[in-house]
Amino acid sequence: MLSELQISNFAIVDQAALELSSGMTTITGETGAGKSIAIDALGLCLGERADAALVRHGAERCEVTAVFRIGQLAEARQWLQEQALDSDDDCIIRRVVSSEGRSKGYVNGQPVTAAQLKALGELLVSIHGQHAHQALLRPDVQRQLLDRYGDLDRQLEQLRLDWRQWQELKRRLEALRSGDGQREARRQLLHYQVEELEQFALQPGEFDELEAEQRRLAHAQQLLASSSKALALLSDSDGLSLIDALEQCNHELSQQLGHDQQLGPIVELLDEAQIRLDEAVRSLRRYSERVELDPERLAQLDERIAQALQLARKHKVTPAELPEVHQTLAAELSNLAQSDSDSEQLAEQLAAAASGYQQQAEALHQARQAAGERLAAAVTAAIASMNMPHARLVVAVTARPEQPGPHGWDQIELLVSANPGQPPQPLAKVASGGELSRIGLAIAVLTADANATPTLIFDEVDVGISGATAAVVGRLLRQLGERAQVMCVTHLPQVAAAGHQQLLVSKQSDGVRTHTRIDELDEAARTDEVARMVAGDALTSEARANARALLSQFVTASA
Repeated sequence: MLSELQISNFAIVDQAALELSSGMTTITGETGAGKSIAIDALGLCLGERADAALVRHGAERCEVTAVFRIGQLAEARQWLQEQALDSDDDCIIRRVVSSEGRSKGYVNGQPVTAAQLKALGELLVSIHGQHAHQALLRPDVQRQLLDRYGDLDRQLEQLRLDWRQWQELKRRLEALRSGDGQREARRQLLHYQVEELEQFALQPGEFDELEAEQRRLAHAQQLLASSSKALALLSDSDGLSLIDALEQCNHELSQQLGHDQQLGPIVELLDEAQIRLDEAVRSLRRYSERVELDPERLAQLDERIAQALQLARKHKVTPAELPEVHQTLAAELSNLAQSDSDSEQLAEQLAAAASGYQQQAEALHQARQAAGERLAAAVTAAIASMNMPHARLVVAVTARPEQPGPHGWDQIELLVSANPGQPPQPLAKVASGGELSRIGLAIAVLTADANATPTLIFDEVDVGISGATAAVVGRLLRQLGERAQVMCVTHLPQVAAAGHQQLLVSKQSDGVRTHTRIDELDEAARTDEVARMVAGDALTSEARANARALLSQFVTASA
C-alpha cells in the first residue's frame, strides 16, 4: 500500500507531505482547488510523461516521492529482485523533473527509466479516471474488464502463446510454399545436371591423368624414335658406342694405377658412370618396349577430354573442378527433397498448432461466459441499489471462430436493459450519461476487487451521481476499502463521509503567489468540510448536523 507521498514544487504545490493509511481515503476541496493534484503527482512518480510545465513557476525542479509497503506483495517484490532494485519491506520511488523538462527516476536510490517506473507502478496502483465510463463503450475495454473480473490472465497468456506459434508456423509454411514453382523448376534443372555429371562420372584428378595419357599417345611416334636413337648412341652404334668408349677409357686408366695412385679417384668416377649408364640403357630399353601406337585409345581420350571441356564450359568452371560441382549440385538437390519433407512436417505442425489454439479459444470462451454471467448478476444487483431498480446488465460473449486473434475469437459486448420488457441493447444506445456513470462505477468497483494491485484510485468517477445513489456509491467504495487501499477524489458529501480518512485540498493566494495545500482533516475539520459540501460556503448548524449524521453512519458501521 501507499504509505507516504511527498510533493515539492509540483504545479502550484510548494510542499506537501501526506501520510496515508489503509482503508478508504477521500480527497475533497472546492472546485478549482486542484483536488486531483495528488493523483497527478503520484502518476508522475509512477512513470507518466514528464513536462517542464509541471514544475512550479520560479522553481528549478519538482520532485515527488512515494513510499510503498510491499512486504505482502510477492509480484512487486519479484519484479524488484529481477531488476536488482529490491531492498526491505518499503519501496521508495522518486521522480525529479527539471524546469527544462528533463526527468530522472529512482527506485530505492537506484536510477531507473520511465518505462521501469511505469512497469512497477502497474503492480502497485490502479487508477480509474473520471472519463473511464466513456471508455466502457469500447469493445477492447469491455473484453479487458471481463477477463480481469474472471481472473483469466493465465488462460489468456497460454492462448497468446498458442496464437503466436500458430501464426509463425503459418508464415513459415506460406513462405515455403510461395517458392514452390521456382523450387520445382530448380529441382528439374538440378536433376538433369546431376544425372549428366553422374553419367560422365569424372573422378577427382582424372582429368590431369587423361591429359597426360593423351599427350603420350599423341606423341608416341616421336617418343619411340627418340628413345631408339638414344639407345643406339649409348650401346647399339655401328661404330664405337658411348658405353664401349667408356669401358675402354676405364680399362686404360685402370692399368696405369700401379704407376700413379692419383688416377684412383678418376677410375672410381668412371666406374660409377659406367654403372649409371648401364642402368639408363636398361631403363630406356624398357621404356621403348612400352611405347605403343594406339589410335583407338587416343580417340577415346580425345572424346572424353572434349566432353569434360564441354561440361566445364556449361558450369563455368575448369574441368578439374567438375567433381566438386557434381557434389555441390547433388547436395542442393537433396536439400530440395528435404524441403518437401519439411513442408509436409510444417503442415502437420500447423494443423496441431491450430487445433491447440482452437481448444484454448473454446476453453476461454466457456470461462468468459461463466465470468460474464457472474459479472452481469453482480453489476445488476449493484446498479439496482443505485436507483436503477429495473435495469439489467447482460454480458454477451459470442464465439466468432472465423475471426481468431491473440485474445481469442470472442466478441464481447455489454448490453443493458433499462426497463422491464425492453431487450438488452449496447450501452451507447440506451444508457444516459448518469446511467453510464452508475454502471461504470459498479463495474469499476467490482472489477477492482478482482485486481491484484493493492492501491486503487478513483478520480471523480462519481460524476453524474447524486442523492441516495451517492450514498450507495460511498458504501460500495468503503466496502472495497476494507479489502484494499482506496483513494477517491470526490465532490459528493455522501462519498466523502464514507472514507476512513479525509484529505482537504485548498488553494491560497497572498496576491502575489498562489499555492495549493493538502491537509489531513481531524474530526472537527472533517465535519466542517462535509458540511461545506452539503450546503456550500454557509456553514450553518443544520449543515453541520447533516454532516455529523453522514459521518456517524460509517462510525457506527465500523464499531
